[in-house]
Amino acid sequence: MKRLFLAATIALLSIGYAVAQKSIVVDSEKVFRSIADYNTALATLDKESKDYQAAVDAKFANIEKLYNTYTQQKAQLPQSERTRREQEILALERSATTYQESIFGTDGVMMKRRIELIQPIQRRVFAAIEEYAKQNGVDIVLDKASNASLLYNSAAADHTQQIIAILSK
Repeated sequence: MKRLFLAATIALLSIGYAVAQKSIVVDSEKVFRSIADYNTALATLDKESKDYQAAVDAKFANIEKLYNTYTQQKAQLPQSERTRREQEILALERSATTYQESIFGTDGVMMKRRIELIQPIQRRVFAAIEEYAKQNGVDIVLDKASNASLLYNSAAADHTQQIIAILSK
Protein backbone atom coordinates (compact mmCIF):
# COMPACT_ATOMS: atom_id res chain seq x y z
CA MET A 1 0.00 0.00 0.00
CA LYS A 2 2.87 2.36 0.82
CA ARG A 3 4.45 1.65 -2.59
CA LEU A 4 1.20 2.42 -4.39
CA PHE A 5 0.79 5.66 -2.45
CA LEU A 6 4.44 6.62 -3.17
CA ALA A 7 4.06 5.85 -6.86
CA ALA A 8 0.85 7.90 -7.07
CA THR A 9 2.50 10.82 -5.27
CA ILE A 10 5.52 10.76 -7.61
CA ALA A 11 3.21 10.61 -10.63
CA LEU A 12 1.19 13.59 -9.43
CA LEU A 13 4.32 15.60 -8.70
CA SER A 14 5.71 14.77 -12.14
CA ILE A 15 2.50 15.88 -13.81
CA GLY A 16 2.50 19.05 -11.72
CA TYR A 17 6.07 19.81 -12.74
CA ALA A 18 5.32 19.19 -16.41
CA VAL A 19 2.33 21.52 -16.25
CA ALA A 20 4.41 24.15 -14.48
CA GLN A 21 6.90 24.28 -17.32
CA LYS A 22 6.36 27.17 -19.69
CA SER A 23 6.49 26.15 -23.31
CA ILE A 24 6.13 27.99 -26.59
CA VAL A 25 5.81 27.02 -30.22
CA VAL A 26 7.96 28.39 -33.03
CA ASP A 27 7.73 27.71 -36.76
CA SER A 28 11.41 27.49 -37.62
CA GLU A 29 10.73 27.21 -41.34
CA LYS A 30 8.88 30.55 -41.26
CA VAL A 31 11.73 32.08 -39.25
CA PHE A 32 14.35 30.85 -41.73
CA ARG A 33 12.27 31.99 -44.73
CA SER A 34 12.13 35.49 -43.20
CA ILE A 35 15.94 35.80 -43.48
CA ALA A 36 17.17 37.08 -46.85
CA ASP A 37 20.59 35.38 -46.43
CA TYR A 38 18.86 32.02 -45.98
CA ASN A 39 16.81 32.44 -49.15
CA THR A 40 19.91 33.52 -51.06
CA ALA A 41 21.83 30.50 -49.74
CA LEU A 42 19.03 28.15 -50.82
CA ALA A 43 18.97 29.68 -54.30
CA THR A 44 22.76 29.33 -54.55
CA LEU A 45 22.63 25.71 -53.41
CA ASP A 46 19.83 24.95 -55.85
CA LYS A 47 21.76 26.42 -58.79
CA GLU A 48 24.97 24.62 -57.85
CA SER A 49 23.08 21.38 -57.38
CA LYS A 50 21.49 21.66 -60.83
CA ASP A 51 24.89 22.36 -62.40
CA TYR A 52 26.46 19.35 -60.71
CA GLN A 53 23.47 17.17 -61.59
CA ALA A 54 23.84 18.14 -65.25
CA ALA A 55 27.48 17.01 -65.14
CA VAL A 56 26.50 13.70 -63.49
CA ASP A 57 23.71 13.18 -66.02
CA ALA A 58 26.14 13.82 -68.89
CA LYS A 59 28.52 11.15 -67.55
CA PHE A 60 25.73 8.58 -67.28
CA ALA A 61 24.33 9.53 -70.71
CA ASN A 62 27.76 8.93 -72.22
CA ILE A 63 27.95 5.53 -70.52
CA GLU A 64 24.48 4.63 -71.80
CA LYS A 65 25.50 5.65 -75.32
CA LEU A 66 28.62 3.46 -75.12
CA TYR A 67 26.57 0.56 -73.77
CA ASN A 68 23.94 0.87 -76.53
CA THR A 69 26.67 0.94 -79.18
CA TYR A 70 28.29 -2.08 -77.57
CA THR A 71 25.05 -4.09 -77.49
CA GLN A 72 24.46 -3.36 -81.19
CA GLN A 73 27.98 -4.48 -82.12
CA LYS A 74 28.34 -7.27 -79.58
CA ALA A 75 27.54 -10.16 -81.95
CA GLN A 76 30.21 -9.02 -84.42
CA LEU A 77 33.00 -8.54 -81.86
CA PRO A 78 35.55 -11.17 -80.85
CA GLN A 79 35.40 -12.33 -77.22
CA SER A 80 38.50 -10.34 -76.19
CA GLU A 81 37.01 -7.10 -77.57
CA ARG A 82 33.68 -7.80 -75.82
CA THR A 83 35.47 -8.31 -72.51
CA ARG A 84 37.54 -5.15 -72.99
CA ARG A 85 34.48 -3.01 -73.78
CA GLU A 86 32.45 -4.49 -70.91
CA GLN A 87 35.28 -3.70 -68.51
CA GLU A 88 35.61 -0.20 -69.95
CA ILE A 89 31.86 0.45 -69.53
CA LEU A 90 31.88 -0.93 -65.98
CA ALA A 91 34.92 1.19 -65.09
CA LEU A 92 33.23 4.31 -66.47
CA GLU A 93 30.08 3.47 -64.53
CA ARG A 94 32.04 3.05 -61.29
CA SER A 95 33.83 6.32 -61.98
CA ALA A 96 30.55 8.16 -62.61
CA THR A 97 29.01 6.70 -59.45
CA THR A 98 32.07 7.72 -57.42
CA TYR A 99 31.86 11.21 -58.90
CA GLN A 100 28.14 11.41 -58.07
CA GLU A 101 28.83 10.30 -54.50
CA SER A 102 31.65 12.85 -54.17
CA ILE A 103 29.19 15.58 -55.10
CA PHE A 104 25.91 14.50 -53.50
CA GLY A 105 27.00 12.03 -50.80
CA THR A 106 26.99 12.63 -47.07
CA ASP A 107 30.58 13.92 -47.23
CA GLY A 108 30.19 15.37 -50.71
CA VAL A 109 30.76 18.82 -52.10
CA MET A 110 27.09 19.81 -51.83
CA MET A 111 26.81 18.75 -48.18
CA LYS A 112 29.94 20.74 -47.32
CA ARG A 113 28.59 23.70 -49.26
CA ARG A 114 25.23 23.45 -47.45
CA ILE A 115 27.03 23.45 -44.11
CA GLU A 116 29.14 26.42 -45.18
CA LEU A 117 26.15 28.50 -46.27
CA ILE A 118 23.36 27.40 -43.91
CA GLN A 119 25.09 26.61 -40.61
CA PRO A 120 25.94 30.25 -39.70
CA ILE A 121 22.30 31.20 -40.28
CA GLN A 122 21.11 28.24 -38.19
CA ARG A 123 23.40 29.28 -35.35
CA ARG A 124 21.98 32.81 -35.49
CA VAL A 125 18.38 31.56 -35.44
CA PHE A 126 18.98 29.06 -32.63
CA ALA A 127 20.80 31.73 -30.60
CA ALA A 128 17.85 34.10 -31.05
CA ILE A 129 15.41 31.38 -29.94
CA GLU A 130 17.57 30.61 -26.92
CA GLU A 131 17.88 34.31 -26.04
CA TYR A 132 14.12 34.78 -26.33
CA ALA A 133 13.43 31.69 -24.22
CA LYS A 134 15.80 32.83 -21.47
CA GLN A 135 14.40 36.36 -21.43
CA ASN A 136 10.83 35.10 -21.17
CA GLY A 137 11.38 32.23 -18.73
CA VAL A 138 10.54 29.55 -21.28
CA ASP A 139 11.50 25.96 -20.44
CA ILE A 140 10.53 24.21 -23.68
CA VAL A 141 10.48 25.43 -27.28
CA LEU A 142 8.63 23.22 -29.75
CA ASP A 143 9.19 23.52 -33.49
CA LYS A 144 5.92 23.15 -35.36
CA ALA A 145 7.69 23.09 -38.74
CA SER A 146 9.38 19.75 -38.13
CA ASN A 147 7.30 18.22 -35.33
CA ALA A 148 4.86 15.85 -36.99
CA SER A 149 3.36 14.95 -33.62
CA LEU A 150 2.37 18.52 -32.69
CA LEU A 151 -1.36 18.21 -33.13
CA TYR A 152 -2.52 21.57 -31.80
CA ASN A 153 -1.16 24.81 -30.46
CA SER A 154 -2.99 27.99 -29.60
CA ALA A 155 -2.08 31.25 -31.24
CA ALA A 156 -0.90 32.50 -27.85
CA ALA A 157 1.71 29.73 -27.71
CA ASP A 158 3.15 30.58 -31.15
CA HIS A 159 6.04 33.01 -30.74
CA THR A 160 7.39 32.83 -34.29
CA GLN A 161 6.93 36.54 -34.98
CA GLN A 162 8.82 37.50 -31.81
CA ILE A 163 11.80 35.40 -32.94
CA ILE A 164 11.66 37.02 -36.39
CA ALA A 165 11.63 40.43 -34.69
CA ILE A 166 14.77 39.57 -32.69
CA LEU A 167 16.55 38.49 -35.86
CA SER A 168 15.46 41.64 -37.70
CA LYS A 169 17.25 43.91 -35.21
